[in-house]
Amino acid sequence: MDRLQKVIAQAGVTSRRKAEEYITQGRVSVDGVVITEQGFKVRKGAVIMVDGKSIIRENKVYYVINKPRKIICSLNDEKDRQTVVSLVETPYRIFPVGRLDYDTTGCLILTNDGDFANSLIHPRYHIPKKYEVKIKGILATKDIKALEAGIKLDDGVTIPAKVWVTNKDFDKQMTDFELTIVEGRNRQIKRMMESLGYQVRKLHRVSIGFLTVEGLGQGDYRILKPFEVKKLRQLSDEGTLI
Repeated sequence: MDRLQKVIAQAGVTSRRKAEEYITQGRVSVDGVVITEQGFKVRKGAVIMVDGKSIIRENKVYYVINKPRKIICSLNDEKDRQTVVSLVETPYRIFPVGRLDYDTTGCLILTNDGDFANSLIHPRYHIPKKYEVKIKGILATKDIKALEAGIKLDDGVTIPAKVWVTNKDFDKQMTDFELTIVEGRNRQIKRMMESLGYQVRKLHRVSIGFLTVEGLGQGDYRILKPFEVKKLRQLSDEGTLI
């Protein structure tokens, strides 16, 4: 069961803080009973009214999209650039779970379930995220070891990553490799590579845990299956490390 103020906010009536004020003011009822208790939990199917008007509780929805380049992971953009949310046809007010940079492609989850989103992106949960990375330069063995030990950034040392080199092009001075991390810091991979003196030329998120975008073209999406949502919840509960 969810807290009453949370349900009101998720229905789009007002913010959660404002909903708390409405409850205190006696403007909210559940199944015909005025509720003034903060934190009151609402059963599924309860009739909730605010100022005498019924609210509609949103169903929880979950999507995975293969994010294209030059798309913003945001609900809106002050520069009027296209957002990832605009790519999904849905009547629900969804949002991206975490972020991928403007020029980064790949696996991204969108949902209207805040608790689920938090379980995937909160720092205390360690869900592996695999990326395909292309850098300018030949990745040295010492730098691979540094990535696997943890890189010191301005916001702390990263959790050890897993590295698998797939190609070294000595003629073009380029390296392709797979990098698996369990964090989601802002521009983390690009900052890790910059700290080692490399420039990222291409970045694609292959997977979040077991979830991939296999079979999805860039910009394509699908609804997550119930067992996938359940498995992602279990993965975050277990705090899996790489």
